[in-house]
Amino acid sequence: MTYDAATQWLEQRGVTLESIAEIVYDLQKPYNDVLQIDHCLESVKAVLRKREVQYTLMTGIALDVLAERKQLPEPLQSMLASDESLYGVDETLALGITSMYGMIGLTSFGYLDKTKIGVLKGLNNSKSHVHVFLDDLVAGIAAAASSRIAHQNENANIYPSYDRLIP
Repeated sequence: MTYDAATQWLEQRGVTLESIAEIVYDLQKPYNDVLQIDHCLESVKAVLRKREVQYTLMTGIALDVLAERKQLPEPLQSMLASDESLYGVDETLALGITSMYGMIGLTSFGYLDKTKIGVLKGLNNSKSHVHVFLDDLVAGIAAAASSRIAHQNENANIYPSYDRLIP
């Protein structure tokens, strides 16, 4: 039920699951020769199936919408309206999502937060909507989905032998 609501809220804000999957594909393709976009889409859906992610996403979107409608108390309204650089709460929420699949999610999030590829660029540069939270949350979902794929990659390095540490 909340999965459907979360995906609908994303779509209402101009973000499709496919657009997130494209970011995941761009992140993982250099490391996975057999990667297909449908695998990326399934990974995005798997991340979004986690209720914690749904709740985080819906909280962030609701705050963006309230800021757009100028319904937040000051000084919070001004902070979100101007996308205050030291605010950081948006990244903090997104980091909760990225950490679900290990440190690779964190590094991928940092990359996405700086480069704003794909749908992230449009969200970040929007003049008609407030997306203070949404751009970071979408980056967090993409980073987690990318990390999930990396952990499932059957062609990753395998270390078949090991030295006995204690004789």
